[in-house]
Amino acid sequence: MEQYQYNVLRQQLRDLVLRRKSLVREETDDEVAREGNGPSLLPRSLASLGLSDSGDGNTPKTTGIAFDLLMARHDCICSIKGQHIEEGERIKTIWSHLQSTDLFEKCKKLNGRKAPLEYLRLCHDECYTTFFGVSPTACLKTDPTRLPLRSFIQLPCGGIGVDADTYFNDGSTQLSARVAVGCTVDLCLAVAAGTLENGFALVRPPGHHAEPVQAMGFCFFNNIAIAVRVLQQKKPHLKKFAIIDWDVHHGKGTQLIFENDPNVLYLSLHRYDNGTFFPGTGSLTEVGSGAGAGFTVNIAWSGGSMGDADYLAAFAHVVLPILDQFEPDFVLVAAGFDAADGHHVTLGGYHLSPAIFAHMTRSLLRYADSRLVLVLEGGYELKVVNECIEECLRVLCGQESRALSAEVLAASPSESAQTVLRQLINEQRPYWPILDPKAPLSCSFRQLEAMKTKK
Repeated sequence: MEQYQYNVLRQQLRDLVLRRKSLVREETDDEVAREGNGPSLLPRSLASLGLSDSGDGNTPKTTGIAFDLLMARHDCICSIKGQHIEEGERIKTIWSHLQSTDLFEKCKKLNGRKAPLEYLRLCHDECYTTFFGVSPTACLKTDPTRLPLRSFIQLPCGGIGVDADTYFNDGSTQLSARVAVGCTVDLCLAVAAGTLENGFALVRPPGHHAEPVQAMGFCFFNNIAIAVRVLQQKKPHLKKFAIIDWDVHHGKGTQLIFENDPNVLYLSLHRYDNGTFFPGTGSLTEVGSGAGAGFTVNIAWSGGSMGDADYLAAFAHVVLPILDQFEPDFVLVAAGFDAADGHHVTLGGYHLSPAIFAHMTRSLLRYADSRLVLVLEGGYELKVVNECIEECLRVLCGQESRALSAEVLAASPSESAQTVLRQLINEQRPYWPILDPKAPLSCSFRQLEAMKTKK
């Protein structure tokens, strides 16, 4: 059976070769080798972006937005508009909305560039990198047991995919995925250099589900993980990195990549539902391993739909205390907005407002001398996603943002949220003594602020 599947994949690769020759120029073996060993395909210096490699104390810093329309090219070969929730129109719509706001002129735009293969290999297997970063056709001579999948699948729409959700297009996926990595890396390098104060990477395909040898959940390369590995190489003065993942789905790939690394804190707030919600990982008992034990923190929600008051409590009792103890040098956010109100229960089903995303962003700016980069992950109901991203950008730009309602500030977290937070504190306290096992989890945000004032 296994040999049959490999034979199917090999035939699919041959078919791709024939199809690819009619669509795009096919890379030769020499070109693949040159990409891996030579200089990057496009200039990688900050100067090429119109940015200095070291911050100028006389130049006011600003917020960067990394974006390129090349990322919109990744599309299913079915070409049926609206067939897939993660499609190129998604970032086009977000970009168009931002251009219509007063924020656009306050930000520095960074154009995207195709990330070199050596960057991708910092987090992904070499064969995987060639397969999804150059073309599956470049792997025809590879031992089939090393290939990242046994066969493509036929999607109901007529396209092909690596799984039922994740379509693949050999004429566009590689370019868009590598530009998404390039955007994320360049923005992080600019913030690390002090040229930009902070930023937002408006990228697709998303990345936090991508594992070293597995594409899934719309993701091919782990944008945020690759950026951290590049920063570790190029900016050795930055020792500790915090990744806050507020996408409603657990970032299985990001957790896996850093689970043994004590210098990278991965903290995720996600719908878990006792393992029944995609991808089924991210239990609060998953804490990392080896030297990285304790540096994986999963706020794994179960027991009902969560809202603003629940996330306020999570930040107050878990996220911010852990960051206080960890003292990161750089903070990145896997900024998915599928927990925002308006998403169908199968996509999220939570009820977060644009104001809570602004609040969480503002809370994170107090760390790492404001070196903060948000990287787009999920979020598919574009009206509310546009509002959420706009509010986050307002905070990054130092502008007034939407305030939390009086009702939210006075609300207690749900009982199910309190249960999860209590269990998590007990699980993580051996690693984070700052966590309070007697924390007043039933208190509203307003009550917590009043307690601080009395102290």
